[in-house]
Amino acid sequence: MSPWPSPRSCDTFVALPPAAAGGRVVFGKNSDRPADEVQEVVHFPAATHPPGTALECTYISIEQAERTHAVVLSRPAWLWGAEMGANEHGVCIGNEAVWGREEVCDSEALLGMDLVRLGLERADTAEKALTVIVDLLEKYGQGGNCMESHMTFTYHNSFLIADRKEAWVLETSGKYWAAEKVEGGVRNISNQLSITTKIDREHPKLKEYAKSNGWWDGKKEFDFAATYSYVNTARMTTTRGRYCEGYKLLNKHKGSITSEIMMEILRDKESGINMEGGFMTTGSMVSVLPQQPNLPCIHYFTGTPDPARSVFKPFIFVPDITQLLKTTSPTFGHDDPVKKQPRFQSKPDRRHELYKKHESAAVVMETNEGKGKEMLEEIQKLEKQKISQMESILQNGCLDVNQVVKLFSQCVEEELKIYS
Repeated sequence: MSPWPSPRSCDTFVALPPAAAGGRVVFGKNSDRPADEVQEVVHFPAATHPPGTALECTYISIEQAERTHAVVLSRPAWLWGAEMGANEHGVCIGNEAVWGREEVCDSEALLGMDLVRLGLERADTAEKALTVIVDLLEKYGQGGNCMESHMTFTYHNSFLIADRKEAWVLETSGKYWAAEKVEGGVRNISNQLSITTKIDREHPKLKEYAKSNGWWDGKKEFDFAATYSYVNTARMTTTRGRYCEGYKLLNKHKGSITSEIMMEILRDKESGINMEGGFMTTGSMVSVLPQQPNLPCIHYFTGTPDPARSVFKPFIFVPDITQLLKTTSPTFGHDDPVKKQPRFQSKPDRRHELYKKHESAAVVMETNEGKGKEMLEEIQKLEKQKISQMESILQNGCLDVNQVVKLFSQCVEEELKIYS
């Protein structure tokens, strides 16, 4: 009998002005993964690479770009790519598992999570990131086990990509894809295809392939989600499920969505958005992207499971950022069981320092009501303080670079003190 429940996916959200408050774009994502999987928060600076350099992704090597942008990523610690992240230009990407009529490829190629990181490293706008991803998809394909286990867990991917000015949804089925530019203020994606008849960019043979498979008769209006999956698109926003619940929560707060509102949505357990069980929310991210280029983008990451009892810690891109040592997992080089063939013969301890302390604190919160409540209040107070400081930066446009280089790391230290 399988030790895992049926795998489910995550939720990613975006609010654009005027749905978001203060003329800003607000992005949010929960990463729902196997409950025992460690998610780390890591930073990689911008870099230049000699022409012809090979880049080793999770399973395959591809050609490296000559220049890569600085990125901050929240990722399962065993792989190269990321579930979600941002780059120095204010581009944010999150991905979701999706399934449909097209069979999922088990052979190793690029993971959807690799494509998230590649889009962030190679593009300075949301639409350019979309182009990067679909070009790589065409060249290398998507496939391979998405879980650190003997069990095979494979899927196609959808992506929500945002920058300071706009957002795009990109949904894939094998190498075929459709993209929708977000209009109307808010958009969310979950574990189903959701692009219907509004298609702003597409694979050149998207409709031809559907017709050749008998999925579309070529006469009625082309509906991507209905054609490439089994979704009744007329009922997507009315049937119960995380996609529908996320849609309702975004619309409930439309016009006043801030970073705090987005965090509240990600913490919502009743909707299933903050997932519990064998698959659970193992990491969360919220980003605030001001439209004014002189103001910094602010990215918050938990680096720990269950956002309801985690701290969203702020990160701002500046040169010479203090290394994120306490949210970085141990590395095992060529001895890593993911790198050896056959893969996944053992599972090393990938817990970083914050994960370990948070794990112990979670036990206290569950077993000692008084102490647990006190600890929860302390981490909530820390988070509110940091949000207030970030709001002050956005209001005043005043950035102390000497403080910002250690912004995230310092907040991790303060969180660790509460757990101690």
